[in-house]
Amino acid sequence: MSDIGPTHIRSRDNAWLKDLRRLTQDSNAYRKQARVWLEGDHLCRAALQRGVRPQVAVFAESFWPVAPVQWSRCALKVVVLEDRLFADISALESPAQVGFVLDLANLSPEIELIQAEAPTVVLDRVQDAGNVGSILRSASAFGFKQVLALKGTAALWSPKVLRAGMGAHFGLQLFEGLDVDELDRLDVPLITTSSHLGGFLHQQSLPMPCAFALGHEGQGVGEAVAARSHLQVRIAQPGGEESLNVAAAAAICLHACAMVTTASA
Repeated sequence: MSDIGPTHIRSRDNAWLKDLRRLTQDSNAYRKQARVWLEGDHLCRAALQRGVRPQVAVFAESFWPVAPVQWSRCALKVVVLEDRLFADISALESPAQVGFVLDLANLSPEIELIQAEAPTVVLDRVQDAGNVGSILRSASAFGFKQVLALKGTAALWSPKVLRAGMGAHFGLQLFEGLDVDELDRLDVPLITTSSHLGGFLHQQSLPMPCAFALGHEGQGVGEAVAARSHLQVRIAQPGGEESLNVAAAAAICLHACAMVTTASA
């Protein structure tokens, strides 16, 4: 932590604040700025618990005097914004009073660090930010260690995906913007899902560790991913719906894989 006191910003035209506003409201700005924005005590706490340290801790002026000491001392720099300015940058209906700016380089590993034998989730053009965040949360909860997001998938570190992930990001190795050929780095069986093809999930002998691929909300898994599949499964739906939301399907499938590990323990 720096011994320099907090920087107070009271002008909406402040250049640093303008960059922060873009970061909080543009889902792809983190790639341009190589920084990630976390808003709210839950996400900030989740990052700190996983050993992530922010570049900048940002506080609303009314919250700063009562902010937890560990939060005010965790970053290299502290910025205090007038409450109206914090509300202006917030993407939440009820603006939080604290946020962290993180260095993207410390969060995104190089492709060479893909773990060939790790339990893996593959995202093939899953486009809804809420779905992607929910899938990350299920992946972390059910013991999957890394996520490979192919090109066309929603930006993993966007504010919306971060909020939906509820801190799961910091328990996973996340790789994004990948070509499908990067899947060839994996040395575990690849399982794909379909709404109407393959054997029923509950009737399969599932391999674990494995890589589980979830596809585009409307089109499903693409041909290039399907061609690499060792097993295709579908989820029994006795109620007769045509298909499940991809995030709901992911939770069911990843839980089934986790139970394989639990049963053999």
